[in-house]
Amino acid sequence: MSLSSVPAELHRQIDARIQSCIEQASHYFHHPFPQPTLSYRLRGKAAGKAYCHRWEIRLNPVLLLENQCEFLQQVIPHEIAHLLVHHLYGRVRPHGSEWQSVMKQVFGLPPLTTHQFDTRSVAGETFTYHCQCQQFSLSVRRHRKVQRQQVIYRCTRCDQPLIYHDDNAQ
Repeated sequence: MSLSSVPAELHRQIDARIQSCIEQASHYFHHPFPQPTLSYRLRGKAAGKAYCHRWEIRLNPVLLLENQCEFLQQVIPHEIAHLLVHHLYGRVRPHGSEWQSVMKQVFGLPPLTTHQFDTRSVAGETFTYHCQCQQFSLSVRRHRKVQRQQVIYRCTRCDQPLIYHDDNAQ
């Protein structure tokens, strides 16, 4: 999905929220931070992602349209916090104490590491695998790795390799 798929008013709100977060951080740290680049080129179940070396934030346009308030309130500050932490502290744990501190101290938000959005609209095709004790659904990417014999996934409970169960086989 491109910028044109995000309504202009929502894009304006996103830009304003990013600018507000940057201004808050600049004031808090007494250091001017530039506005990051914004992209809507994120797919899958992730709501957003910060590309620290590019000073860029990517948002999932499908989840954005379905969860506008949560994106404005939580996702944008979450991703801005990643950029700030990388700039200020270098390479540290993604949701470590530095990131948590920025979320609490700078933005006054709980440091939630994952979203709770309904991801059925962005869930891709899955493939059924099993072991001796349970069944698993693997993503297309993981299934292809198994098929190319690049990886063997094992059950964390019984430690047996996962076997593909082709629902279409007779």
